[in-house]
Formats: sequence, C-alpha cells, structure tokens
Amino acid sequence: MPLDPNFVADCPYGPEAIFFDEVLDLDRERDSIRVRMPTRDNLPLTEHQRVHPTRHPRHVNGGLMVHITGMVAMAHVYFLHDLRHADGWIGYGALINKARYPNLATIGDPLEIEAHATRIRGTGDKRVIVYDFRFTQNDDPVFESTQTAMFMRVPD
Repeated sequence: MPLDPNFVADCPYGPEAIFFDEVLDLDRERDSIRVRMPTRDNLPLTEHQRVHPTRHPRHVNGGLMVHITGMVAMAHVYFLHDLRHADGWIGYGALINKARYPNLATIGDPLEIEAHATRIRGTGDKRVIVYDFRFTQNDDPVFESTQTAMFMRVPD
C-alpha cells in the first residue's frame, strides 16, 4: 500500500527523511513490517561520494541505512502497536547489537526493508523493542542488524 499520509504527518521526521515510499506487508502474527525504498543518486551522504566505477561505485550510505531503521521502527509501532507521536510517543535507538553489510546497496533498484520485533518489554508509557532488520536489493542482503529501541510516551 502507498505510504499512509497520516503516518507521514505523525512521524517525528519530515517526509524528506523517511525515505521509504510504500508499505509492502504488515504481519501482526510475526510482529513485522516490510517496506520499499527507492534508491537515487541524491540521497544524503550518497550524493557526496567520490565515485570510482570499480573501487567505489555510488551506493546507499551505510549510516543512512541506520537512520532508516529508526524510520521503519516508527512505522512498525505506528501501524502494529498504535503508538502515535501525536499522542506523545517517541522512539530512540538504544543499542546496535550487531550490524553487517554483506553487499553494496547500489543506486537504481529499490531496497526492501523488513523489521521484525523479536522481543518487547514494558507496558504503560514505556516499551523496549529488539528488532531484526534486513535490507535486501533484488533478494540479495545489503544490510542486516539487530537493534534495540526505546519508546516512551512523554506528556506535554
């Protein structure tokens, strides 16, 4: 489904910093979300790469991928846990447990990004969620990580 404008309006980052454009799957049983992200030359940090055709081809910057995990996690809690920024909920990355980049994410073909919540602790105004993230391009893995995020409701 196209990206819900209500999610975009509720996200703590503007639309220019979300980067994915479509929700491909919401799986309540697995507690996972899968999204599509176009790749383009003018992505942040990517646009400043000094490109060499074989030694350093243009690619999606790894630091940007870490940022995108936060945006996907915000979509995960928005769609599957009804945690809304408008209701005071905010999330922050707490720990990158592991991360690996087995292949370059090149410019052209889109990425598919899955976030699967493997552990959720907390109730009330706090949640700690451990995610497994998997970014693929043409079914090849380009980024895999396990990360912990903290979500809390902050009153006005």
